[in-house]
Amino acid sequence: MSAPPLSRRRLLCGGLAAASLGHPFLRLHAQALSLSRELFTLGVASGAPQPDGFVLWTRLAPDPLQGGGMSELMGDAPVDVRWEVASDEGFQRIAAKGTASATAVLAHSVHVEVQGLAPGRPYWYRFTVGGARSPVGRTRTTPAEADEATQPLRFAFASCQQYEQGFFAAYRDMAAQPLDFVVHLGDYIYESSWGTRHVRHHQGSIPTQLAEFRNRYALYKSDPHLQAAHAAFPWLVTWDDHEVANDYTDDVSPRTADPAQFLALRAAAYQAWYEHMPVPERMRPRGADATIYGRHRFGRMLDVLLTDGRQYRSHHACLAGRSASPLADCAERLAPERSFFGATQEAWLARELAAPPSRWTVLAQPTLLAEADRKRGAEHGYWMDGWDGYAAARTRLFDGLAAHQANGGSTIVVSGDVHAFWAADLRRDDQASAIATEFVGGAITSEGPSAASVANMRAKNPHLRYGRADKRGYALVTLDARGGAVEFRAVDDEKQADSGVAAMARFGVERGAPGVHVDSA
Repeated sequence: MSAPPLSRRRLLCGGLAAASLGHPFLRLHAQALSLSRELFTLGVASGAPQPDGFVLWTRLAPDPLQGGGMSELMGDAPVDVRWEVASDEGFQRIAAKGTASATAVLAHSVHVEVQGLAPGRPYWYRFTVGGARSPVGRTRTTPAEADEATQPLRFAFASCQQYEQGFFAAYRDMAAQPLDFVVHLGDYIYESSWGTRHVRHHQGSIPTQLAEFRNRYALYKSDPHLQAAHAAFPWLVTWDDHEVANDYTDDVSPRTADPAQFLALRAAAYQAWYEHMPVPERMRPRGADATIYGRHRFGRMLDVLLTDGRQYRSHHACLAGRSASPLADCAERLAPERSFFGATQEAWLARELAAPPSRWTVLAQPTLLAEADRKRGAEHGYWMDGWDGYAAARTRLFDGLAAHQANGGSTIVVSGDVHAFWAADLRRDDQASAIATEFVGGAITSEGPSAASVANMRAKNPHLRYGRADKRGYALVTLDARGGAVEFRAVDDEKQADSGVAAMARFGVERGAPGVHVDSA
């Protein structure tokens, strides 16, 4: 009696096991099975670039939306994943190679920390399992730390990409730009469903378990435009609240007030974040804790200070209920012990700002830093989930930025979270000169506030020099030895998959002369 024909499922299971053992089975059948598509469904990515290397990421997920991607197709056995880095796109000159183990405990993701490469140049990379090969990614190392070269650096920053509220046309446009790196400021996924005119849908309810968070990341990372932007450049990534729970602070959220219950949820969310991001082992969570802030240096031209604005912050002030949305004002928000970054991260940031500066410093942090009185009329009203709920901590940060400026530093603050484009002069008080310039880069898809709300904020806060919330998009930054430019790029209609993207506003920046300089708007 002849054996029954092999199904796709049996072929794939057998092939994965054979790949781990070096068996010829997978090599013989890879082409017929189209295993590149089957295994590397979430694409490839690189991140955390350094002068001699970077982190390479992929995840083997043949059924990415089933059981957190941990279906019977993968099983529990580790899988050997070969990786290659080349100096050329055709992989004729291999600069580094090796094998990583994709294990079930990390959802068969790999985080390869490549070292020993040349500084300040592009590289190409790919992964192979048996005969199945991933798409090719492009990345680059940073300039050497003492490099005095003055050629411009160009990067994009983005945030807030609610999957249901629009297509990721902004990432299609970003992937086509000549960038050195990308900064993502958080809200990479959304745990909840909200907004209007949905064009696609989440699967399942609000995630609270690891498998559910894995499914949510897999859904977002299945988007081809997001995959293209990841494959094109190295990314620096931090998180905001929606990677875990809306408006959470430290060990509680408005929805989950019990710290023990919330920290279990946070541990699952942090692990899923790590499993899907191109970040090094040192950022791997230990339970509900993970250290993800740090300095990223690009020669003598630029330091990026990447921060974590959620994990350590004080609980919301002034609010008796469970929501952080009502505008409020009270003495508690001014209390000196309140912290946005937590004492340890604040001390680290103060040390970084006190150190001898590079030509430029970019402070990458999650939400609008400038003061924003939002209540209409003569009364004052502030959003307690933003920096206005942590006024003393902002004063301490402004003191550090002022000292940094006095030491020859030039700081640009890049921010996200508020689903609007803003450009602001950062001042210690209304009469003082600017100590830094802030740009908020809109949202990839997430719905923004009304035009009336933006107009009110601009009228009550004259240091907010530009504001617009009717468009989705991201920001481009170009910096050289003397100055540079920030460009807001807007999607024509995020509800259309093939929508165009174009420049909406452009601002000049000058070393030693902080403040918003509008070139065109």
